[in-house]
Amino acid sequence: MLDSAYWSAILLGVVQGIAEFLPISSSGHLVIAGALLKEAGRMQSELEHNLQLNVALHAGTLGSIAVVYFRELLATARDFRRCMLVGVATLPLVVLGLLPDVRHAIEELFQSPLVAGCGLLVTSVLLTAGWRLERDRDELSQLSPLNALAVGLFQSVAVIPGISRSGSTISAGLLVGLRRNAATEFSFLIAVPAIGGATLLTIKDVLEAPAASPSANSPGVLLAGALTAFLVGIVSLRWLLKLVTMRRLHWFAVYCFVAGCATIVWQLAARGGG
Repeated sequence: MLDSAYWSAILLGVVQGIAEFLPISSSGHLVIAGALLKEAGRMQSELEHNLQLNVALHAGTLGSIAVVYFRELLATARDFRRCMLVGVATLPLVVLGLLPDVRHAIEELFQSPLVAGCGLLVTSVLLTAGWRLERDRDELSQLSPLNALAVGLFQSVAVIPGISRSGSTISAGLLVGLRRNAATEFSFLIAVPAIGGATLLTIKDVLEAPAASPSANSPGVLLAGALTAFLVGIVSLRWLLKLVTMRRLHWFAVYCFVAGCATIVWQLAARGGG
């Protein structure tokens, strides 16, 4: 029978699979869900704020992108200009990843549900801006390197829990003039090096760091979370593509605003009571 570490990883995998693609911030929801599980006594302390598990879950959703966008990824690999645009958009994250102090600060943010709540409010603003100000004009082939860099800057801000990577990059794409389907496609094309790079940066930490317990960091726990995120992610990503085409991003803006406010109130009340 599976112990609590496995069930916690599976539950977080469901959260990741839904929140990675729907523009509601997977990292923010993982932080919030982890805090709620801890309060309910259903999360082992070793899993709390486990960045390695977080990356394993993101690796699962990376597989989801590979399945859903298989043809587009092949087309990008054969197209120098597309590869160049993806590379330009990834530069801001590369710079952040090369700064150890910044990486440490980001890890610290993953311990704060309050930060995640504030980040959800930022996501709400970004989604509203993308929905209201979209120009729905250009195809991906018309995207300039400068605008690709602008989208990449939005992606780099999304390392903060609560700020949705997909929400910020899709909104940025809409703001620079991309059509809805092109903005969504570019968002997930640049997600591949972003998520893959984050995974590679922490593999060494996973292998070298001593396990806190026999089950918390075990390959089985990480695999359970990643597989769950992969399967749920495929369903979520296909649903998102339909919603973007239908121009329904404002649904998620409302959700992020409500969830962000609720999280902030919860955390402030908890601090006041503590």
